[in-house]
Amino acid sequence: MTTSTSNEVLLIAPVMDNLLARLEAAFVVHRLYEQEDAAAFLAEKGAAFRAVVTRGDIGVETPVLEQLPNLGLIAVFGVGTDAIDLNYTRKHGIAVTITSGALTEDVADMALGLLLATARQLCHNDRFVREGRWLKEAPGLSVQVSGKRLGIFGMGNIGRAIAQRAAGFNMRIQYASRTQDSSLPYRYFPDLLALARESDFFIIAISGGKDSAGLVDKAVFDALPSHALVINIARGSIVNEPDLITALQSGAIAGAGLDVYAHEPEVPAELIAMENVVLQPHIASATQETRQKMSDIVFTNVEAFFNRAPLPHAIE
Repeated sequence: MTTSTSNEVLLIAPVMDNLLARLEAAFVVHRLYEQEDAAAFLAEKGAAFRAVVTRGDIGVETPVLEQLPNLGLIAVFGVGTDAIDLNYTRKHGIAVTITSGALTEDVADMALGLLLATARQLCHNDRFVREGRWLKEAPGLSVQVSGKRLGIFGMGNIGRAIAQRAAGFNMRIQYASRTQDSSLPYRYFPDLLALARESDFFIIAISGGKDSAGLVDKAVFDALPSHALVINIARGSIVNEPDLITALQSGAIAGAGLDVYAHEPEVPAELIAMENVVLQPHIASATQETRQKMSDIVFTNVEAFFNRAPLPHAIE
């Protein structure tokens, strides 16, 4: 594809090196994050950009969009759109694409990994051995995973992939979601609190968005059995973090496995201090294979946009 000033792409934040190289080989790419005066740069160059590439955790601030009058595409490296004003994009005819489908298997793997690590105290026992404590005392007992009741909040692609894995552990799978899928063999709860009351393990897999903020709060933690473990691989904003901390400190729930947080990369000191919490730095999709798939999807969408072809991963 030949490049021209009409094929200019604005890169909001750093992406994978191979994706950057492909974009720069095909288009005129400007890196907003390297501009000393971003506002002045956008005031001068904003009208030239027809496509934006960004990450799901970064999005695009609305004041930036307002400086891009000819923008037609926001290609997101990721599936999160919380940091994009979708009302603005709809009003101005700006298409938004995400890397849907590419993350499902890895995120589901991480959910089960966090569940096993939390229930079986894998990280705690790793430190137990490394610190030489096994030479002086016996390790404690952990919690069995197989055969337990698993509540999944959100039965989209990731929720289904989690359920498939959990079936291998003979778990009793049940779920709450926006709608019931009668084709699934799992018990459906129309009420989130009812699901919580019947769950030994509670995995949050619902897709994020402004309407999901704080859905998992004190009421949910109080409904869960005191032996329950909470796993979040969805969005940090879905959980009321102060309520989670209080629930863990008070013993309302037994533990948590977290890959996402309310104010990343900041993680509350209270969570870091707890032995019954397993923490990951939002890396559920961070495998070589998945990040390559995500890069391919972003490039495919940008290429399709400039070729005036249908966008394969547009969200609406």
